[in-house]
Amino acid sequence: MKLLIATGLYPPDIGGPATYTVFLEKHLPRFGIEFSVVAYAAVRNYPKILRHVMYLFALIRASRGCEIILALDTISVGVPALLASIITRKKLYLRVPGDYAWEQGQQRYGISETLDEYLDSQVKQPTPIRILAWFQYCVAKHATTIIVPSEYMKTVVSRWGIDTKKVTRIYSILKVIDVPESRNELRTLFDYRGFVVITAARLVPWKGIGTLIDVIASLRTEGFDMSLIVVGDGTSRADLEHRAHEQHIASHVHFCGVLDRSVLGKRIKGADAFVLNTSYEGLSHQLIEVMHIGIPIVTTPVGGNVELI
Repeated sequence: MKLLIATGLYPPDIGGPATYTVFLEKHLPRFGIEFSVVAYAAVRNYPKILRHVMYLFALIRASRGCEIILALDTISVGVPALLASIITRKKLYLRVPGDYAWEQGQQRYGISETLDEYLDSQVKQPTPIRILAWFQYCVAKHATTIIVPSEYMKTVVSRWGIDTKKVTRIYSILKVIDVPESRNELRTLFDYRGFVVITAARLVPWKGIGTLIDVIASLRTEGFDMSLIVVGDGTSRADLEHRAHEQHIASHVHFCGVLDRSVLGKRIKGADAFVLNTSYEGLSHQLIEVMHIGIPIVTTPVGGNVELI
């Protein structure tokens, strides 16, 4: 068997698809499966329509001799992979890590509902969101097999109108972060004082980091010596930094940006608790890693979080 993997993210990019692709590259040969990878990053800097056309032709060229095209998201690589599979008459397998239309709605079009509320809503959504949702549905409908990372995401795909008989849940694998230093060594190294809460996520609205800043501010007002470490970057960073200033706790909320995994592991192990205050999560690789490191977790009963905890 020969497989063509279409991925939106690939090292040195960070994120689920990049981690997933590297894992496949490492283990597929053990099962006699040949593969090639076409990363969307190669065309990302071109204008929107042009880059999608270029990526489509790259998939068509790379699909020679392949039996299956595996797309690791529904839109950026999913739509070109759908067209490539139709043109070349290859089977399309699709991994659905989340609801892309809803994510874009939260980041760009003012949608404030949680994913479940959005899926149940009878309110007409903005036109760009309806278009993205339609493309997402078309890609999933055409796919021979759909892979999801949690039982929760299986229910999400079914609510798009897709037959669950072709949906398979495969949990994500743990990519271990080894941290040999002791917690006390790390607290000294990072100058952690008082009760230290850490979170690591894309800085986007549904991760709830703004509320987490408010909680830390409230607890400090009540006399608790607490600080917050925020690891990650994203569209909401400037707003979150401003919020910390407004709450008069800027000196107790530390934005670290994106960290190397080994440094992130050390940051986490030295803290008192890891908090993921998210309103949506397909299956959090970050929670899996934190569970292995072993510090207490506080998170929300949404998405795949319940399955993990």
